[in-house]
Amino acid sequence: MTHVPHELHEEFPEHADRIHELKVSNAHFAHLADKYHEVNRAIHRAETEVEPTDDFHLEDMKKERLALKDELAGILHG
Repeated sequence: MTHVPHELHEEFPEHADRIHELKVSNAHFAHLADKYHEVNRAIHRAETEVEPTDDFHLEDMKKERLALKDELAGILHG
């Protein structure tokens, strides 16, 4: 495991400009992006043992990040 954070602009590099536009113009997208960033950082801190957690909590956070990523992708591609 590389423990590299999955930043939103790295997950969707072809949509970097659109991500910025939507963060400014779409409150729902901005909320989802903020939540994604929050969960993503928590996962990174857990994986690097800055803030250790148990495997079950880490797995739940990863599932939440994936669900947020899917919803954000739907907006980006919609």
